[in-house]
Amino acid sequence: MEPARSFTDLIVWQKAHALVMDIYRITESFPKHKLYGLTSQIRRSSVSVPANIAEGFRRKGIADKKRFMNIAEGSLEETKCFLILARDLSYGDTTGLMNNLNEVSRILGSYSHAIGKSTS
Repeated sequence: MEPARSFTDLIVWQKAHALVMDIYRITESFPKHKLYGLTSQIRRSSVSVPANIAEGFRRKGIADKKRFMNIAEGSLEETKCFLILARDLSYGDTTGLMNNLNEVSRILGSYSHAIGKSTS
């Protein structure tokens, strides 16, 4: 398998980006009075995941790369918290989003672990 030349080649980034797109779609139906609250927060936290994967991709040191993956993992957990809240407030069915988020989490964990084993 050819090594990734860009962050966009990473499956983990592609899946995280798709999650963001889905979150933007579902939050369109959130109550308008939540635009500057939950809607803004869940969008911000979800966007942080692929953004930190992208930023970490170009970092030279392993510790620096892992730090950005860890930040992405933290943002993913924050997004999970907001999805649970949206579900509990009956703002929409978040089951599919939660499944996608869990998939991103598994892949991101594997990617982060692989970085630690790399020599560059």
